[in-house]
Amino acid sequence: MTTRVNADIVNSDIVAVIRSLAVSTLFALLLGASPLFAAVVDGSNDADPRPRVGLVLSGGGAKGLAHVGVLRVLEEIRVPVDYIAGTSAGSAVAALYALGMPVDEIEQRFIELNWKASFQDTPGRRYEPIHRKDQSWRYPLSPGLGVRSDGFHLGRGLISGQNLGFILNGLIADAATVQDFDQLPIPYRAVATDLATGQQVVIGTGDLAEAIRASMSVPGAYAPVERDGRLLVDGGIANNIPISVVRDMGADIIIAVDISDALLDGQNLQEAFSVVGQLTTMLTLVNARPQLALLGENDILLRPDLQGLGSADFYQAPLLIELGATTARDHALELYDLTVDEASWEAYLEHRATRDFRAGPITDIRVTDRPREVSTEFVAARIRQPLGEPLDVPGLEEDLKRIYSLGYHETVGYRLLPSDDGTALEVDTRAKSWGPNYLRFGLGLEDNFRYDTHFNTSAELRMTELNSRGGEWLTGLQLGTDPYFRTEWFQPLDYGQDRFVAVGAQYQRETFNLFEPDGERVAKAELSRRHVDLSVGMALGVDGEGRVQLARGFTETDDLLGALVFEDERVEQGSLELRLLYDSMDDPFLPSSGGFAGLKGRFERPYLGSDRDYDRVSMMLSQAVGWQSYYLIGTLYADVVTRGQAGYEDYVLLGGFRRLTGYSYGEVAGQDAALASLAGYREFGGPFVPFFAGAAFEAGNGWDSIGDARWGNARKSWSVFAGVDTFLGPVQLTTSHSQDEDWTVTLNIGYYLGRLFD
Repeated sequence: MTTRVNADIVNSDIVAVIRSLAVSTLFALLLGASPLFAAVVDGSNDADPRPRVGLVLSGGGAKGLAHVGVLRVLEEIRVPVDYIAGTSAGSAVAALYALGMPVDEIEQRFIELNWKASFQDTPGRRYEPIHRKDQSWRYPLSPGLGVRSDGFHLGRGLISGQNLGFILNGLIADAATVQDFDQLPIPYRAVATDLATGQQVVIGTGDLAEAIRASMSVPGAYAPVERDGRLLVDGGIANNIPISVVRDMGADIIIAVDISDALLDGQNLQEAFSVVGQLTTMLTLVNARPQLALLGENDILLRPDLQGLGSADFYQAPLLIELGATTARDHALELYDLTVDEASWEAYLEHRATRDFRAGPITDIRVTDRPREVSTEFVAARIRQPLGEPLDVPGLEEDLKRIYSLGYHETVGYRLLPSDDGTALEVDTRAKSWGPNYLRFGLGLEDNFRYDTHFNTSAELRMTELNSRGGEWLTGLQLGTDPYFRTEWFQPLDYGQDRFVAVGAQYQRETFNLFEPDGERVAKAELSRRHVDLSVGMALGVDGEGRVQLARGFTETDDLLGALVFEDERVEQGSLELRLLYDSMDDPFLPSSGGFAGLKGRFERPYLGSDRDYDRVSMMLSQAVGWQSYYLIGTLYADVVTRGQAGYEDYVLLGGFRRLTGYSYGEVAGQDAALASLAGYREFGGPFVPFFAGAAFEAGNGWDSIGDARWGNARKSWSVFAGVDTFLGPVQLTTSHSQDEDWTVTLNIGYYLGRLFD
């Protein structure tokens, strides 16, 4: 319900007509005096006969989209705004209007905005360095847990706000160089809260995107913004409806839009989230009451009826915008007191469209607040913005996303500063306060309720910033049915990490079954591999890598079930491996875009310490494409011995989930193997807990020689599956049918297509 504060409403049609004629006559006179009219537009003349209007937009999360509807109606009835301030979500809407963005564009931007990304820090897997993608499928859970000699540490919020910073920079790009918010077409203020004192902080200078970000930083959810030595959080804690701020700016009449939540009754306080929400509402209501008391008889208070909608309903943007517009139209009679004629309105719009603060060509690039150990050259080497050219915003954001994905920084942002001969680009990198060593975790399950049950938990300690060029020491451990351990030192040879060396040691044990041609299991064996390796490599663009590796180790085999007799229980191995890899998949488990291409040659040689003498070539191609909520993933895989004879320890084993799902792991085996698969799925549900369903077809086999491969002797598998995408990867149930008329049900948590190529 919306109200007019202490205002007399005249209902007489005659009085309304007289008033309209008087207002028209007044503006006709004003148009004849252009200096005075110019003062009317910008509200700078004390003798201005038009009252200066201040707009106040409160905080309220997604409900702040209702502010856009209010702005739409203000423009429809030609009400100029001379001052504007906002808190939290209101600060974002207010900033866009203050910098002169048309309301239609503001509305479209918010409707099309990727709200899910604003609640994530990672820009996505495709921005990770290629050497990290190799193992990211094994440790998908990155909770931001830091490890130091004094114990474990967490960040100052569940979300650092990295993606939110990119979104805000994109929204205010036209005003990126503004340092004084009074220079905007409409003077603007953002309200935040000093976390140390609880006092309001009114931001009217500095970086505009940072000001909005500070005003929106919900404590505990978003990390505080450090500004001028203070930690700033959501302004709703101190002043959710900043009426006093706009009054101090010089407004004569206030239009305040209040979208605060109402307190819930006891029956609706049954869950932890509702209790926390109730406490937050109490805080905002306490500081809102004295602000509302400042409204005078000529001020206007709008309270959109948003019952049933919450602060997280971002994907209800069109509805929220329309509800805000409806409320403003309900109070059109009061708002009409502030309207101006068409000529005055056109002059006002022309003033709002002025862009004297647009950025010029980039003449200088600076890096500030470097991390603990890596050098500024390490960051600067990744910025491709040419000097003397206009800012390439998409290109810069790509560079900054890749810098952030290195994992060293809490946030990586930028600001533009005016300089004498153009614009300076300042890249702001803030080191993680809880680093530089981090833990991440994983969990994997594959069970076909027959012979195969694989369950593993894993953790990795990543020690970073070991030197100025970004040296890292990675140690991963997996426990369960398939134990795994690897430790590796990764050392870049240049600041851009274009060239590197890596030294590692690895242990891996897997259990597999051997079958008769009719599918009956005859043996169960365990294969253990140990080796040390030395690699030299170089990056091939942002998603590719070439690597040469020397490896020395041995393999041991134990018979666990059946009467299988191995020729050698221990086989020495020594090899040279050449590998080319390209990986732009957006997700290792359930990709919707991107591709994978790998080519590997491994050469076992006696002079390198091997008991074998043969060459193996492996190839894998995979591509994901999507349209709306439908996605296709196609994969081709081949593994062939091109010279000599491989030992049993290097046979290719197929079967299991997405390796011919209708068969058990090891049921399909051979010295050579090939596989082709096509899977399609559709996503359902919301952006935060999506579920999916689809179908897949796979064809392949193992042979003594790839020359024996024929479509007629390839084994086929058809599957249907459904599941939910979680932070640990997809949890899905699959029903498969093989050409041997066998039905298989598989329960799976996480599966990485690239495992075929490992």
